[in-house]
Amino acid sequence: MTGVLVLNASYEPLHVISLRRAVVLLLKEKAEIVEAAERKLRAVQHEFPLPLVIRLVTYIRIPRRLTLPLNRRNVFIRDDYTCQYCGRQPGRSLLTMDHIIPRSRGGGLTWENIVTACMNCNQRKGNRLPEECNMLLRRQPFRPRYMAIALFAEARDHEVWAKYIPE
Repeated sequence: MTGVLVLNASYEPLHVISLRRAVVLLLKEKAEIVEAAERKLRAVQHEFPLPLVIRLVTYIRIPRRLTLPLNRRNVFIRDDYTCQYCGRQPGRSLLTMDHIIPRSRGGGLTWENIVTACMNCNQRKGNRLPEECNMLLRRQPFRPRYMAIALFAEARDHEVWAKYIPE
C-alpha cells in the first residue's frame, strides 16, 4: 500500500497522500472514506477500515491555468511507456520522444506533436511524416490535465482507483 487517493468533494481526483495523513483528515472530519480495504486500523479508542480512497468534505477550487511541464517523464507517463507506433514497451532506457511533424518541417515542441517511440521506430521514421513511411499512431497525442497525470502512473497499481481517474 503506497498511499491513499484523495478526491475533491466533486469526486475529482486531487492527490495521493500517505495513510497517516489520510487518517488525520478522517479524524478531523475533513474527509470521509469512499473505498476501504477489508483490513482494519486499530488504536486504543478508534477502529477504522483501511482507507484506499477518501473524499474531502469541502470543495477545493483548483486553478485551471496550471500547466504540466513538457518533459520526457511526463510524455512517457501520458503514453504509458509504450511506443505509439509499434505498441511495444521496451523499457525506459530504450524509449525516445519523437516529433510527429519534424522540427525541420515546422513542427513545434508541443504536447500534440510529441509522442513516445522506441529507438527502432524513431530511427525508421527519421525526418519524415508518419504517413510518408506508413507508420500510424496508435493514439493521438493530447495535452494532459494537470492533476490527473500525476496519478496515472500509480493508478495502474490499484484497480480500486481506476474508476476515479479519467483516461
